[in-house]
Amino acid sequence: MVTIRLTRRGAKNSPFYHVVVTDSRKRQGGASLENVGFFNPVARKSEPKLKLDLARIEYWVSQGAKQSDRVKSLVSDYRKVAQAAA
Repeated sequence: MVTIRLTRRGAKNSPFYHVVVTDSRKRQGGASLENVGFFNPVARKSEPKLKLDLARIEYWVSQGAKQSDRVKSLVSDYRKVAQAAA
């Protein structure tokens, strides 16, 4: 099964997550099919906290990919912000 989930990068006490499309049987830091965004929970004022490629996420979901719970909440928050900006 294909899954859209977070994979952790960054140094100790400085987390940074990539939002990736991967096979659910692969380990968390392993090879992924596609990188569709990032999430930086400790972003400074001028740094972006979240960036997602919604078109690619919608494509993968239409192909049967499942989103993790955290990715679902990030996507819904990102959509709200994108609609407010437009």
